[in-house]
Amino acid sequence: MPAASSAPDDADAEGRLTGRGHTGLVPAHYRAPGWFTRNVLNRVVAFLTRHGVSVLGSRVLAVRGRTSGVWRTTPVNLLDHQGHRYLVSPRGEGQWVRNLRVAGTGELRVGRRAEAFRGRELAHEEKVPVLRAYLARWKFEVGVFFDGVGPDSTDAEILAIAAQHPAFEVLPVH
Repeated sequence: MPAASSAPDDADAEGRLTGRGHTGLVPAHYRAPGWFTRNVLNRVVAFLTRHGVSVLGSRVLAVRGRTSGVWRTTPVNLLDHQGHRYLVSPRGEGQWVRNLRVAGTGELRVGRRAEAFRGRELAHEEKVPVLRAYLARWKFEVGVFFDGVGPDSTDAEILAIAAQHPAFEVLPVH
């Protein structure tokens, strides 16, 4: 009998989600934006960012759709932390996360500048300092999606919700 793994069926040995094993019967963790966020706030931030105004580190993330191949865009917060850059999905397994997992690369756009990158998904344990820094910077905006966990929470509390918040290191394209 093979040794039991503590990783879920759709994760590798380090806890990174691979997309395998998800049947679609049980929805992945995701909190859809409300009407105001979707139709007003995200559009305003995306408009400003497209026109060269970064709002608290905002970028327009562009990733090719996993089935269509068409560029899909959404505003994101780019976190600079200890010399590395990260994208965090506060709402969970949104479409941009699924597309980035499949494509592996994307673009971060501000105005006319587009930076190509490749994304490396973080293992849950790697997310603890990243999620802490993300919450320290943007808790006022996204704190409601973290189930009461904040930048002052213990490592164990942050690790307990890490699986619900995919995070990627932004790396140069080789």
